[in-house]
Amino acid sequence: MNCSGQWKPVVAMIAVNFALAITNVLFKKILDEGVSHIIILMYRQAISAVFLAPIAFFLERKSRPKLTARILCQLFLNALIGATLTQYLFLLGLEYTSATFSCAFLNMVPAITFALALLFGLEKVNIRNKDGRAKVLGTLVCIGGAMVLTLYKGKTFVRSNSRATTHIINYANTMISTKKKERWAIGSIFLAAGSIFWSSWFLLQARIGKTYPCKYSSTALLSFFSAVQSAIFCLITERDFTKWILKEKLELITVTYAVSILFAKFDS
Repeated sequence: MNCSGQWKPVVAMIAVNFALAITNVLFKKILDEGVSHIIILMYRQAISAVFLAPIAFFLERKSRPKLTARILCQLFLNALIGATLTQYLFLLGLEYTSATFSCAFLNMVPAITFALALLFGLEKVNIRNKDGRAKVLGTLVCIGGAMVLTLYKGKTFVRSNSRATTHIINYANTMISTKKKERWAIGSIFLAAGSIFWSSWFLLQARIGKTYPCKYSSTALLSFFSAVQSAIFCLITERDFTKWILKEKLELITVTYAVSILFAKFDS
């Protein structure tokens, strides 16, 4: 494999993660404006299923294996874990925290996936050779970088010489500190749970990929099942149907952009 071929997956993953960061910022914006998490998820998965279905039908109609009840059950479970629960928990965590904080948890997904793979015997590590040491070091760097991004607080860019202004800012910070810590603690739990579910999805997807090796058809079915699951959840939790309608341009742009990133994420 030439040099460009070796770096192509790395560049693709960097681009996807950069795009995911933009997605988080947009999601945070519309969540703060009152859009429901499950509504966002339902539209995202429904649009994804509609666009992927014809692509999967024409590109994989000759190579697609027969769908059995077992494969459908696996895909349904895969959709529940990897799409519905993962994205819902991330959106909840994003509402309670910030886009930067949620991105830090996203960066921990590879490390959690590696740890789960070790736990279930799907991955082996020999620290006596270079590959094993590189895996362990990469995991530690991943976790360390995420924790630094999460916990480090830099200096303020704008400083005021006014004592009155400083006093007001300090008083306001004191008043909201306790409430903010409580919200961020709850958000951290949601984000951690979402990271674990997403890491688990990678392990499930690797197994499903062996029995049903059609990425477009698999992703289309996953999106369809997730849209159905989200719609059922919407009917249970969101009885006000006026909230089901995306009215603002930013809401439509965000959901559409998120769908395109969803394609890139599964394709990568």
